[in-house]
Amino acid sequence: MNGGLLVAGTTSDAGKSVVTAGICRWLVRQGVKVAPFKAQNMSLNSFVTREGAEIGRAQAMQAQACRVEPTALMNPVLLKPGGEQSSQVVLLGKPVGEMSARGYHGGRQQRLLGTVLDCLAELRGTYDAVICEGAGSPAEINLRRTDIVNMGIARGARLPVLVVGDIDRGGIFASFYGTLALLSPEDQELVAGFLVNKFRGDVSLLEPGLGMLRGLTGRDTYGVLPFQHGLGIDEEDGLRVSLRGTVRESTVAPPVGEDVLRVAVCAVPLMSNFTDVDALAAEPGVIVRFVDRPEELADADLVVVPGTRGTVRALAWLRERGLADALVRRAAEGRPVLGICGGFQVLGERIEDEVESRAGTVEGLGLLPVRVRFAREKTLTRPAGEALGERVEGYEIHHGVAQVLGGEAFLGGCRAGQVWGTHWHGSLESDGFRRAFLREVAAATGRRFVPAPDTSFAALREEQLDRLGDLIEQHADTDALWRLIESGAPRGLPFIPPGAPA
Repeated sequence: MNGGLLVAGTTSDAGKSVVTAGICRWLVRQGVKVAPFKAQNMSLNSFVTREGAEIGRAQAMQAQACRVEPTALMNPVLLKPGGEQSSQVVLLGKPVGEMSARGYHGGRQQRLLGTVLDCLAELRGTYDAVICEGAGSPAEINLRRTDIVNMGIARGARLPVLVVGDIDRGGIFASFYGTLALLSPEDQELVAGFLVNKFRGDVSLLEPGLGMLRGLTGRDTYGVLPFQHGLGIDEEDGLRVSLRGTVRESTVAPPVGEDVLRVAVCAVPLMSNFTDVDALAAEPGVIVRFVDRPEELADADLVVVPGTRGTVRALAWLRERGLADALVRRAAEGRPVLGICGGFQVLGERIEDEVESRAGTVEGLGLLPVRVRFAREKTLTRPAGEALGERVEGYEIHHGVAQVLGGEAFLGGCRAGQVWGTHWHGSLESDGFRRAFLREVAAATGRRFVPAPDTSFAALREEQLDRLGDLIEQHADTDALWRLIESGAPRGLPFIPPGAPA
């Protein structure tokens, strides 16, 4: 078998990442050696592979669904937004510079098509099947000329395309039909059919519409996936998740001790790797919320200042919102604060930045004896060590170099009183360390909270991926899906006018 498939979507957040991961897990359970691929990803949630390459976290999770190690080949182009108009371009796991959206789409993107096709060809030469994920919609006609992630990659590698739509948003039939009708005849040849995501209710009520869609387009619907809570994988877009009061999905198990622990995560601008708090949310009795007002820190047992792609901007935001003063008061009162990566940097004494913001020297919050200088070369490592008597693993992604001037050593950073800072992402996924850290928080706040003795974050991730595989196996036409992956799009699919504009 040397198969492949591109999972496209009618919109962003239609469910492409989840469906891709589900198909990957379903295939690997059938004994297929499979890998994920996304030619170009825009995300502030990233991961470091064992060879020191930076890729999107969604692709790292999809690799886990495939039960393989993630590599840079699986996400050759990563765009990390630095604002509304520009992004850092990461090519084959290494940053190659900042670029405006106009500059990237004006020519640079198209020149990368050969690179991404080479990466895909290398994966296809190694694996039985490669399941590719698109981005946004394939019918973004303003970007089609330079597209390397949707129909551009499908055409270049002759991949069949499955279009996913989120029916929970409504308008799915128009979205499916309109997406197809805005593609050129050559692109339409590769669109094999559709997959409905997040359906609630009786499928029999949907079937007449699916029959009409088949009559209008000549294409089948490969499955109707029901709406289920808690089936997401690591989100991609940090620009859209800084919503006040957003609550991370938590386990429904009751707390082991008498009290819960409340965690407030400051929703800083350009928040990156906010998935660090997922391991906290997985603990029974831990409630995690994103906040943007100082009064929302009042009842928090722990405040987390997460990573950010704009450290100096985040620092200014904390001051403008009054959150900086609230954090200073917390530290003086001996109430726990944890800073991770950019959040660690803002808790220090001083930041010298001629790289990210080019703001020069900026005073930090002064809660940790640390001075930070931004280097042009990015640190991309997978450190391991010990803290609170427990083994810890993590990963680092940052330009800021921290000079620790005092305090207690803590995961490459330091601790001063109840203020903790580290560059290590993912440290809370180490179960023993997470429990020890939560015990420290509970002791400092006087909460009768007891961490569950048997919560395994890795096992919970595996269960989640298995549920995605179950979703595909139970609600998709897997025989038709198998034929599609193995043999490509059916021949003779009809053209639906008007097609792409000239």
